[in-house]
Amino acid sequence: MGSEVKPLRSAQWFEGEALRNFSHRARARQLGLNAEEHIGKPVIAILNTWSGINPCHMHLRERAEQVSRGVWQAGGVPMEFPVSTLSETYQKPTPMMYRNMLAMETEEILRSYPVDGAVLMGGCDKSTPALLMGAASADLPAIFVPAGPMLRGNWRNQKLASGTDMWRFWDDKRAGVIGETEWNEIESGLARSPGTCMTMGTASTMTSAAEALGLTLPGASSIPAVDSAHHRMAAASGMRIVEMVREDLTMSRILSAEAYEDAVTTVLAIGGSTNSLIHLVAMAGRSQLPLSLDDFDRLARTTPVLASVQPAGKYLMEDFYYAGGLRGLFSRLRESLHLDRVTVTGRTFGEELEGAAVFDDDVIRPLDNPVAPEGGLAVLRGNLAPDGAVIKYVAADPALWKHSGPAVVFHGYKDLQQRINSADLEITRDSVIVLAGGGPKGGPGMPEYGMLPIPDKLLKQGVRDMVRVSDARMSGTSYGACVLHVAPEAHVGGPLALVRDGDMVTLDVEARVLSVEVSDDELAKRRSEWTPPESKFERGYGALYYEHITQANEGCDFEFLSRPGTNPEPNAL
Repeated sequence: MGSEVKPLRSAQWFEGEALRNFSHRARARQLGLNAEEHIGKPVIAILNTWSGINPCHMHLRERAEQVSRGVWQAGGVPMEFPVSTLSETYQKPTPMMYRNMLAMETEEILRSYPVDGAVLMGGCDKSTPALLMGAASADLPAIFVPAGPMLRGNWRNQKLASGTDMWRFWDDKRAGVIGETEWNEIESGLARSPGTCMTMGTASTMTSAAEALGLTLPGASSIPAVDSAHHRMAAASGMRIVEMVREDLTMSRILSAEAYEDAVTTVLAIGGSTNSLIHLVAMAGRSQLPLSLDDFDRLARTTPVLASVQPAGKYLMEDFYYAGGLRGLFSRLRESLHLDRVTVTGRTFGEELEGAAVFDDDVIRPLDNPVAPEGGLAVLRGNLAPDGAVIKYVAADPALWKHSGPAVVFHGYKDLQQRINSADLEITRDSVIVLAGGGPKGGPGMPEYGMLPIPDKLLKQGVRDMVRVSDARMSGTSYGACVLHVAPEAHVGGPLALVRDGDMVTLDVEARVLSVEVSDDELAKRRSEWTPPESKFERGYGALYYEHITQANEGCDFEFLSRPGTNPEPNAL
């Protein structure tokens, strides 16, 4: 750490005899702060993604008060900043389109205000990577406070899993297995408390990744949102960030190549969301560190799935927490992790695992009895996905891990909605449903269309899974033999744009292959006849997004945000 104390960044604003220093102090008095309350003390920005329309974050207004309490107690000055809320539930066409906007907002708030360190508060899917991407670019001391998963759902003495059971019962309703009465009861029992999805969806996957990176207090990511331990964690995070400022423990000192590799290993061991590939690649890019789809696939070959949490297992996040949580899972992966790297505590990752244990071997499996012997995600390549695609095969019917069938192609989600249940649609359980036009530009924003619906007529025949291929994403709570993130996407001329009805599509998870049985010459002929679509945006953020978004295998970041380089500190005077 060194014996010299680094001057506070905020001192440029508040200390000195220049007119601007006077003005800043006068405005602090306007805020009701006495000089002794803030002069010479670390200013901590609390970036809060609370809003009245985000149920996953509805408790973060209260948690911000607890973070502030911790900051004051440790001798810092808390300043709460409301930032964009990315609600997976409501924001259209998808909050993925706005992840980079929140990342930009995070970076620029930390850069432009008198801030010495930051507490980042989020959890709903895209908010975690957005906050961490922006904070990594700003490179101040920062700690992440996860929103935490909601309580288990309940219906007629059954545990309900948000997302996963919604899809399951929706299929049952369309098949005529349940009726309106049951469906309405499920509506009221599916989401019973504040917090993110209680499955191992994208939210818990990414907060787990944040903990694996060393950016949260130990055990923070598994705590249920309404548990009193969550209140205490928030206050403790507020206390710790003040010490991090004094230690100059910045993001770049924590986010090493080894940290990202451990985050990937964690995602694979928990049976995490496919969305994590996009987000972690983007996050590593902000740290100017290489991370590719091949790294995920390489680690998947040697990392077993240990967490039996839906949709890849049978339990929920509450069960996972009581079974020992992420620290318990880490205790079983010690030999696969880099234990000597530093975390936000100032201690090493290994030191923070002292005393970690598992209390239920069925929820967090031992190494000799995993949920699956290899990580639950597989990266596919072939003439249909030259730059890669991904499948969460542990959440699919194993009978479909190797499958060939004729394509039934839809160009755009509206086309799929209009025709998927047509009585005239020629489709069988052996068909491969293909959606082209759901990618980063084509979606737009790469919406969660990837769990393509099975036609009603096949559901009524008892079909519950089919091979489905798209350049879109799917919810981390979803399941099925869904091949996602096909790159390059159809909208920019990727091979998916060239597939026609009846083409034979082959999926082979073990061989990591996704291909279409069409000759190179025929594909070239079709490409010559293909017309590039026009941009869907004429102005505003949409136009900025369309012009600069990268493909899924590159993290869907903006090129100008991920490129190397630094920006000057603002002149506070």
